[in-house]
Amino acid sequence: MKIGDKIPEVLGTDQNGEPLLASQFSGQKLALFFYPKDNTSGCTAEACNLRDNYADLRKAGYALVGVSIDNDRSHRKFIEKHQLPFPLVADTDRQLVELFGVWGEKKLYGRTYMGTFRTTFIFNEEGILERIITPDEINTAAHAAQILRTN
Repeated sequence: MKIGDKIPEVLGTDQNGEPLLASQFSGQKLALFFYPKDNTSGCTAEACNLRDNYADLRKAGYALVGVSIDNDRSHRKFIEKHQLPFPLVADTDRQLVELFGVWGEKKLYGRTYMGTFRTTFIFNEEGILERIITPDEINTAAHAAQILRTN
């Protein structure tokens, strides 16, 4: 995905196994945030920061959708444990992470593995990609402020 691209209509299924469609967010800005794994320290910090600032994000016209390759059961536990007010896409077939180009080789403690690059895509009210917050830019503890920043 690149700036100016239209969001795909089918985003996948949410934590309840229900289809999640881009048209459900028509007329709203959408922050589609990809994260590596439920209930890990960085992902929890990011999700909780978005939860704690959810009212401000909504007031600014944003809807939020999280995406990871975890399954719906894992997402339900993550949502319940941290009282997350936004849906999470269970991208178990990696269709969305691959379409958005956020799946690839990562390294941690000298180990190489495949995983999701933490990235947020900001779409306008018409579903057009306006901004990408890259893995190097994301601050998990202040991510809501990064989304609300318009530059």
